[in-house]
Amino acid sequence: MAKVLFSTFIFSILLAIAFINSQFRAKNILLKRLQKVVMSQAAQKKLEEDELSKPFSERVIRPLLIRISQIIVKLIPMKSREKLQRELQYAGNPWNLKPQEFQALQYGVIILLFLGGWFLALLAGKPAFVQLFLALTGGILGALTGKFYLSSLISRRQAAIQKELPEVLDLLTVSVDAGLGFDSALMRVVEKSSGELSNELRKTLQEIQMGKTRREALRDLGQRTGVEDLLTFVGSMIQADQLGVSISKVIRTQADQMRLKRRQRIEEKAMKAPVKMLIPLVLFIFPSIFIVLLGPAILQMIKAFTGGGM
Repeated sequence: MAKVLFSTFIFSILLAIAFINSQFRAKNILLKRLQKVVMSQAAQKKLEEDELSKPFSERVIRPLLIRISQIIVKLIPMKSREKLQRELQYAGNPWNLKPQEFQALQYGVIILLFLGGWFLALLAGKPAFVQLFLALTGGILGALTGKFYLSSLISRRQAAIQKELPEVLDLLTVSVDAGLGFDSALMRVVEKSSGELSNELRKTLQEIQMGKTRREALRDLGQRTGVEDLLTFVGSMIQADQLGVSISKVIRTQADQMRLKRRQRIEEKAMKAPVKMLIPLVLFIFPSIFIVLLGPAILQMIKAFTGGGM
């Protein structure tokens, strides 16, 4: 009888322990699930706050461009896409746009101006052919606006690089003459200068540090900018590296040539100035002078002829 009671007591204790353990386990599982829900809600709220903190262009316009570009990329020929990619590189990759994204943005501007021209003509109560004409004019202006904007970015950036090149080569020459290697001299130039060319040289240094050879990095530098003077310098550096010529002499020679070219360009612009001044002279200054000088004489002649006729 005592054994039965003892066994019953042990069984009851084990059953109570199992019951309590199951209750705590269920509570722990519930707590873990609640923690996951709270953490997921907090993470989701943080993601929403981060998303809302972004500008409107990043939240709405950029995703819309990406979706449209996924459709347009199938319609753009490969050669046109490569040409547009090269032009975007020359322009410094504005807004980090891909060719299909820039094309989608350009199509959006065309459609917007097309509809804007048609809507304005419709509000003005113009006939149907006038509405069509204004709509087509707006579409053409939209197409020309994208090309003109990209061309202006390219010309402005290439002019800035061309202007900065002689000073950068002078700094590079001084650094190499001081005993630094080409990569170290390039790093010193990047630290001491700023501008478009400095940014491109910084990219070149990063490519060299990531394992790309100096020749490939310099060749990519010339291809990214499309500046003739920089392409000449890059070609000279690659040739000097292949032939084992002293880099300091090559850099000094290139610096002298760049300064000479810059002086020649300034002289060329100075020679063109008188020709460019003819347009405002003929259109604005000469008519005013003729009116001041010949006006009184013409009035006297008119009065004389009028008085003679009377």
